[in-house]
Amino acid sequence: MSSPAKAATPSFDVDLLRAQFPALSQEVRGKQLIYLDSAATALKPQCVIDAVAQVYERDCGNIHRAVHLPSQRATQSFEATRESVRSFLNAEHEKEIIFTSGTTASINMLAQCYGRGLKAGDKILVTGLEHHSNIVPWQLLCEQVGTELVVAQLDEDGDVPLDRIEALLKAGGVKVVAFAYISNALGTVLPAKKICAMAREYGAISMIDGAQAVPHLDIDVRDLGCDFYAFSGHKLYAPTGTGVLYGRFELLNSLPPYQGGGDMIRNVSFEKTTYAELPNRLEAGTPNIAGVIGLGAALSFLNSIDRAAARAHEEEVFRYADKALREIPGLRRIGTAKHSIGALSFVMDNAHPHDIGTIVDMEGVALRTGHHCAQPVMKAFSVPATARASLGIYTNFADIDALIASVRVVQEMFS
Repeated sequence: MSSPAKAATPSFDVDLLRAQFPALSQEVRGKQLIYLDSAATALKPQCVIDAVAQVYERDCGNIHRAVHLPSQRATQSFEATRESVRSFLNAEHEKEIIFTSGTTASINMLAQCYGRGLKAGDKILVTGLEHHSNIVPWQLLCEQVGTELVVAQLDEDGDVPLDRIEALLKAGGVKVVAFAYISNALGTVLPAKKICAMAREYGAISMIDGAQAVPHLDIDVRDLGCDFYAFSGHKLYAPTGTGVLYGRFELLNSLPPYQGGGDMIRNVSFEKTTYAELPNRLEAGTPNIAGVIGLGAALSFLNSIDRAAARAHEEEVFRYADKALREIPGLRRIGTAKHSIGALSFVMDNAHPHDIGTIVDMEGVALRTGHHCAQPVMKAFSVPATARASLGIYTNFADIDALIASVRVVQEMFS
C-alpha cells in the first residue's frame, strides 16, 4: 500500500510542524525515530520546552505569595494560562478552571469532594471503555460511603450503545455519569453531548474524562453540556504533571476543599480555618508552576496553526493506518467502532504484544504494548494485551509506512 504523495489539507504543512518537535530529529537503534505513542504522552514542541526553561532561568518565584518581580512574572504567566484554558474549553468563568497534576488527580479530586455528598445506595455509572483512573477512584468512594459502581458494557466493536447507558439510568439511583470521551485503548469516540444530556434528564451529573479528546477534537464544555471535564496537559503537547478539572461554577463552588495547605485559605487559627474562593480553595500548596506555564505555551502553539486542517490531516492518516493494518495477514484490529480516532490497537497470530513492541523498537518505531491501564477492555476482547499505535498532530504517512514495514518484520519472524 503506497502512501499519498501529500495530505489533502494544503493549509496544514506537517513537515513544517514536525520541525518544531526536537525529539523527532533523533535516531534510536540507529534509525530515525518513528513516534507512535502519543496517547501515552505527546512530544513537546520547542516553544513549550523554552517556556519551561525560562521559568527556571528567569522567573523562578513562587506564585500568589511575593511582591518581588520574578514572583510577579511567574504569577502573571500562571494565571494567563488559566484564561487560555478557559478559552480553549469555552468555559464561562476563569474560576471554573482548577489546575491539578493530571486527569487522574482531577477525577480523584471530584470523587472525594463531590462524593462526600453521596450516600449508600447511590450509583456511579461508568462505561466498559474506561481507563483505570476513571474506575478506581469511584471504587474507593464506593468502599468509603457505600455507593455502587454500575457499568455500561462494550459491544463487539468496542463501542458503548446509548441504550445500555439509558437502561442503567432508567433503573434509578444514578447520581454520577463518568465516561471517557475517547478510549485510550481503542480510540472509540463516544457521543459525549448525548450522554451528558441523558445524564441531566435522569438527574445525574456528568463527568467527562477528556484526556484523549483534547488533542484531537474541539472541546466546548458549554455545548457539550457537561458538569465536569478533566484532562492532562501532557497529552496536549504540554509538560507532564499538569492537568485541569473544569466544573460548572455552581457545582464546583459547592465542593469542600480536597487538600489543606498554603494558598487555599482565607484565615487560619487553631480554633477555625476559613477557606479562599475558587479557584484557590481547590489548589492547595505550590503547584507545578513551570508545567502550567508550559501548558499555556502549548495552547498558544495550537492556536497558531489551522486546527481544522490539522484534524483533517490526522483523520486521513488514521484511515490510512487502519486500512494498511487490516491488510496484513494474521493481524486483527481490536476495537473497530465506526467513530474512532487517535489510537489503533491490534494483536497478531503467534506473536505476543510485548514481542511486537520489542521487535518494532529495533526498527526505530515506538509503540505502546500492554493493557493500556484498561484491563476491563482487554477482558472484554479476551486478550491479555494489545499493541497500540497512537497518532499525534505530527504523525505523517511515512510514519505509518515505517510502522507497516516493522510489523511485517514481526510477521516474518513469527510465521
